Amino acid sequence: MRARPLTLIQDEQLVDYDKAMERMSDLVGQRQQEERPDTLWLLSHPSVYTAARRTLPEHLPDPSHGIPVVETGRGGQLTYHGPGQLVGYLIVKLGETEGIVDYVREVELRLVEALGKLGLPAERRDTPPGSELLTGVWTAETRRKVVSIGMRQSRGVTSHGFAINVDGDLTPWNWAVACGMPDVDMTSVKRELGAASMDEVRKVVAEAFEAS
Repeated sequence: MRARPLTLIQDEQLVDYDKAMERMSDLVGQRQQEERPDTLWLLSHPSVYTAARRTLPEHLPDPSHGIPVVETGRGGQLTYHGPGQLVGYLIVKLGETEGIVDYVREVELRLVEALGKLGLPAERRDTPPGSELLTGVWTAETRRKVVSIGMRQSRGVTSHGFAINVDGDLTPWNWAVACGMPDVDMTSVKRELGAASMDEVRKVVAEAFEAS
């Protein structure tokens, strides 16, 4: 994996999803204009489901649970964001011969490295022909999904990114079909290891992305 140092932005307080999208759009525009370097933005959101263009209506949550559903322009399908989850938005200018799929593979591997440093063996998966896209990171031993990834690129610059379940409530994942996979078992670092520190997860993720 080639060196790709990033500038780190961090928000300690919960950031509303719509406001985060506005700021991310500004960051992408700045990167496209060469006005800022490649950037990793680490943050968390209040509870919200985000649905991509390919999300099926039957995969959406029952509105009686009271968690809003927001349409998003990233790749992938439906996901959940909430307190106790670390979100990383990646604003990165791709190389001339590099596509978004190439970079997503790199993101997966960097997150596998970070989870390994936390003591949680993890792996990425190749998608079998005809199957739902297996983008993300799974635990190697229990085979549960711990990281969701959904990205896109515009004029050679990436946006959106990844979400690591650290120590939040996993119940909302059961109220919808995550990632287009009805049988997926979503997990968290805390569920797998018995304890988790958001500060520690932030630190090792930033290190894995060479972000400072």
